[in-house]
Amino acid sequence: MKPLDERDWPEKSRELAQLLARTGLGDRQAFSRLYERTSGHLFAVVLRIQRDRAMAEDLLQEVYVAVWKAASSFDAARSQPLTWLTHIARNRAIDSLRRAQSQPRTESLSVNEDEGQPDPAEALASDEPGPLELLNQASEKRELVQCMERLTPTQRQSVALAFYDGLSHAEVAAHLREPLGTVKSWVRRALNTLKSCLDRAASNDTKGAV
Repeated sequence: MKPLDERDWPEKSRELAQLLARTGLGDRQAFSRLYERTSGHLFAVVLRIQRDRAMAEDLLQEVYVAVWKAASSFDAARSQPLTWLTHIARNRAIDSLRRAQSQPRTESLSVNEDEGQPDPAEALASDEPGPLELLNQASEKRELVQCMERLTPTQRQSVALAFYDGLSHAEVAAHLREPLGTVKSWVRRALNTLKSCLDRAASNDTKGAV
């Protein structure tokens, strides 16, 4: 893979790279500024995966502890700073889900009318999932891999950056050096293709279980 050239990066990326470099040297002031510049974005990445807000807030702190320890390993020749940070955040969030899934869970379906508590059965109901929900549900299934193969290389890369690395459309466009409108079109078409493919896979799984 061709090394990245920081001179082609947006100003924000160059600033974050400098803050990471200083953080790697133990500069707490740089680390504080890095947190201010990126915490909003990384919290959104975590919350997209771990929907419990309190847990997401705890995870965000874990993310920055990891960043403080690993900042010196950041390599600007391999990835942009926000991509590197997002990768850490996403992995932490996914690990939290895996830990939760390994624990037994019970769900009370009793209704306390005196306290006006909602029926938990209603909370368990969900609307028909959209493309992003389908992506999340199928993230570790072979169906997703097969459906991703139906996309063009540019669509696959755009979706990976947008939903797996948590970049905005503008950041994906900057990363790929493509017009913003083009990237939005790639992502929109890719999601439509994936949704259709995953819907068919889910339908086939249902028929096979009957």
